[in-house]
Amino acid sequence: MASATASALASALMSTTAAASAPPSSTVAADAQALALAVARPGDGGASEGDGGVAAEPEPPPPCPAEMAHVGRFCIDRYEAHLVVVAPDGKEAPHPHFSRPPEGVAVQARSAPNVFPQAYISRVEAKAACQAAGKRLCHWLEWRRACQGRRWLRYPYSNAARRGACNVGKDHLLPALFGHDAGAWKYEDHFNSPQLSQEPGFLARTGAHPECESPDGVFDMVGNLHEWVADMVTESFVERIEKEPVSRNDQPWVVGNGMFLGGFYSTTNEHGPGCHFTTMAHEPSYHDYSTGFRCCATARKPPKNKPAAKTTTQSKTKARSR
Repeated sequence: MASATASALASALMSTTAAASAPPSSTVAADAQALALAVARPGDGGASEGDGGVAAEPEPPPPCPAEMAHVGRFCIDRYEAHLVVVAPDGKEAPHPHFSRPPEGVAVQARSAPNVFPQAYISRVEAKAACQAAGKRLCHWLEWRRACQGRRWLRYPYSNAARRGACNVGKDHLLPALFGHDAGAWKYEDHFNSPQLSQEPGFLARTGAHPECESPDGVFDMVGNLHEWVADMVTESFVERIEKEPVSRNDQPWVVGNGMFLGGFYSTTNEHGPGCHFTTMAHEPSYHDYSTGFRCCATARKPPKNKPAAKTTTQSKTKARSR
């Protein structure tokens, strides 16, 4: 049954998958730069303007920033996002991960290892934080491709769940801290309590589960925090995921809801196993202690090959032959 899903998703991302099978452009660029330095050092006989050659053109920028993984035609943050507050003079200060994003203050998304990711964030705020950083929220299919890899695995590491690989399956903190009467829980006081993300042993630092790495080098896509994506819930989308050969608990949804993927540290497979975990029950302005995000961007295209420039020596030789 997993092969049926793989075929459908692979067809939707045919061009992306094909592009991803090539060696990463960043590796090619690094090898080319090392070769250029080896053959064109001053005094080593390499081409230079003084001996009639042409100075080497600067290497093009890599397809993705260093903190992002290159997956086909797009880039995706390797780690779940945290926020920084940007002052008018450009100085940055980390925003506490256990606090709501501040209103009326410029914040930007950042991706780095060994930091606590931002919880308590809505889709609206996540989108704005990505855009402020020159990125965007990932599309559903991009997120799935980055989580499942070219082979469309069910989990980032394989088709079978591996206990302890990702930060999932922990006790639910709401009843543990605020009692078992769910009717008494309040949205702001309990679901958005800063205490929840500071409880030791639950929310993990980014990259703290090295086995929870996708084939493209992206971490924590299953568990730790739910991750908002750009897509909105539509009837056609619901029909699409209901055809996937996985089990999901029923959940309420309406057209126009946002969606977040991957589950968080207290879920397992309630809304789908591993990379298939999809929650559609909340409006885009919703936030709680379990909601986080990461950013994507469109990969830079490699520059088109230019005709080789004629060297001064070649020009002189042609002039003498006339």
